[in-house]
Order: sequence, then structure tokens, then C-alpha cells
Amino acid sequence: MTGSSRRRLLLHACCAPCGTHPFTVVREEFDVTVYFDNPNIFPESEYRARLEEIRMLGRRWGFPVESAEYDAAAWRDAVRGLEDEPEGGKRCAVCFRFRLERTARRASVLGMDAFTTTLTVSPHKNAALINRIGSETGFSAGVAFFTADFKKQDGFRKSCELSRAAGLYRQSYCGCEFSLREAESGRSE
Repeated sequence: MTGSSRRRLLLHACCAPCGTHPFTVVREEFDVTVYFDNPNIFPESEYRARLEEIRMLGRRWGFPVESAEYDAAAWRDAVRGLEDEPEGGKRCAVCFRFRLERTARRASVLGMDAFTTTLTVSPHKNAALINRIGSETGFSAGVAFFTADFKKQDGFRKSCELSRAAGLYRQSYCGCEFSLREAESGRSE
């Protein structure tokens, strides 16, 4: 198949390292545009660093990158009252929904055939939950969600190897101020 006859997919990416393996998987079936919409990332300088890294990877690997404006206030409003939830708790489910709703809407605006997310490559993320939320948000926006668990078949290890080989910046926490706080408290113990 050539470029124009292939289906198009919007791949939500939380960072370049997590985007490596999922991109290699979905590009087999789709023309891929990577979408960076992560207003949960804290501080803004970290958001900018991750965005620049995904743009650099896009230039190297030849994929277009779309990005949204950094709107931490909207994300903060969405998770209000869940600040003390542990990593992987209710706050994360709200965060997944927040970002996947925005990704589904963007995929619809761009006329994509499907969308998915790199979030399932992490061994710390619940792929079943993410896929359920992705399917729900896709249904609401009228665009198919590509269900995947990118950590399967050594996907997380592959993403680590690919990101090391590419010399990518790998952060030490998920992204939000609450996961940063947990990471820092874990290091100080």
C-alpha cells in the first residue's frame, strides 16, 4: 500500500521514549501522526523538554507531530479533589480520560481513521482501563480507538532499548506534580 491508500492513525504520546515501540508497531498498519497533548506534565519546563524530544524523534524517524497548547489549569480542574490519590488510583483514570477525550476530538478534526495511545507501554499503567476509556472516548467523538497493550511481548523493554539507541531523554517520573512528589519521596527514603 502507498501513503494515500493507507489508513491514518493519531498516536497520543506522553514522551518520546514511550513512543518508540508503539510507533514501530502501528506504522506497520497505518500512516501515523504523533500527538502530544499532556497538560498533566509538571513543571512546564518538563512539558517543553518532552515535547521537544518527541519533535526531534519525529524529524529523525520521519513522522509528523501535532501538539496542543499547554493547559495545566484545565487538567488541574479535572483532577481536583484527587490530589492525594496514589499513583495508579482514581486520579490516573481521570487523567487518562482527560487526555484521551482531547486526542479523540483531535483525531476527528483531522479526519483520522483511528487513534491510540502510548500509555499502555508502561508496566505501571492499567492497559485494560486505558483501552476501555479510549474506546468510550472514541465512540463519543466518532473515531475508532485502536486497542493495544504495547507492553506485551517485551514492548516496554523494546521501548527502553530503542530510546537508549536513539539517545533520548528519559524522565524519572510519570509526569504530573503528584507522581513527581511520589518519585522524590521514594528516592529520599
